[in-house]
Amino acid sequence: MSDPTEPAGSALDLLSGDAQTFLAKVWASRVHLHRTDPQALVGLLSLDDADHLLTSSAIRTPSVRLAKDGAVLPESSYTRGATLAGRPLSGLVDSRKALRLFGEGATVVFQGLHRYWPPLTRLVAQLELELGHPCQANAYLTPPGSQGFAVHSDSHDVFVFQTAGSKQWEVHGDDGAEQVLLEPGLSMYLPTGTPHAARAQETVSLHVTIGINQLTWRGLVERTVAPLLGQVTDAHLPAGYLDDPSLLTASLADRLDELAEQLRAVDTGAAVEAEVRRFLTTRSPRLPGGLHDVLAVDGLTDDTALVRRPGHPCVLLDRGDQLEVLLGDRALLVPARLRPAMEEVRARRTVRPADLGGLLDQQSRLVLCRRLVREGLLEVAGPAAPAEA
Repeated sequence: MSDPTEPAGSALDLLSGDAQTFLAKVWASRVHLHRTDPQALVGLLSLDDADHLLTSSAIRTPSVRLAKDGAVLPESSYTRGATLAGRPLSGLVDSRKALRLFGEGATVVFQGLHRYWPPLTRLVAQLELELGHPCQANAYLTPPGSQGFAVHSDSHDVFVFQTAGSKQWEVHGDDGAEQVLLEPGLSMYLPTGTPHAARAQETVSLHVTIGINQLTWRGLVERTVAPLLGQVTDAHLPAGYLDDPSLLTASLADRLDELAEQLRAVDTGAAVEAEVRRFLTTRSPRLPGGLHDVLAVDGLTDDTALVRRPGHPCVLLDRGDQLEVLLGDRALLVPARLRPAMEEVRARRTVRPADLGGLLDQQSRLVLCRRLVREGLLEVAGPAAPAEA
């Protein structure tokens, strides 16, 4: 079931202050700072959480790396081998070695936290749906007074926020370098290519970086044109064209003219729908509480409360006599007659099978709800409270 401490509302609101203003005026254009409740950000990855991951979780590379004086340290300096069920394991973090290097000034980098740390998994899932761009989460644990990396720029947009200590950021722009002291409760957005560096202050620093692996117009155009290019013949070029280039000129012009005509006929609506479908069927599966759902799904009744799983889309596409439902990591096909019921499910945060009573008979609505639980769109919250007399 959902974590009751999960932050409610928009991930983009949390990180930027106002999602609509961010999308209209900030996105991909300028540095942006936002101050919020410190606990809302600290709760996503605290210093105790970082300690647990480093010392008590059997974490392995590449989920962790260490850096010092701007250079990544060799894995052999902080990892060890082990065996599990008689098979060798490599890349296990040796907490004693890692802590010694940390004490000597090395920064610990937790990579890909969106894959294994639930609070950041949920945040990234929500943020991806709001932006329409893939996202990832790393964290940087830096000793007092140390600097992990020299001035550099990233090839993607980032949100950064502090969850322990403070860090002095040097952010370069058209008007020179600006100094930003990042403390818990302050988040910062940096567009692609913004030069920056950061140094911890008198105490240990822990900050999270949400990387936005932005999709681009070039990529969309390439994906749209690719099927047309695939229709161009792959036959040999005529031999001898080096001595007589005219052997290619007319035929190339004909093929380009044909391609241009096909491009003008492209259904851009269909191309955009294909892009939406591609994105909303290729996210990583995110099914916290799925074990409880498997155990409870067969016992669903009309009064069982079901909750829309956070960070999961429910996009409906008509496919003739079928309805395609985009769920994030997959697509589900159901009969087209179920569209009104699916629209009702999509419109609600919480739903009981009985809420679909005006649209489906009891058996049909129970079958549908059980399938939506198995597919991960809904999770079982428990039986409904009895009505008051």
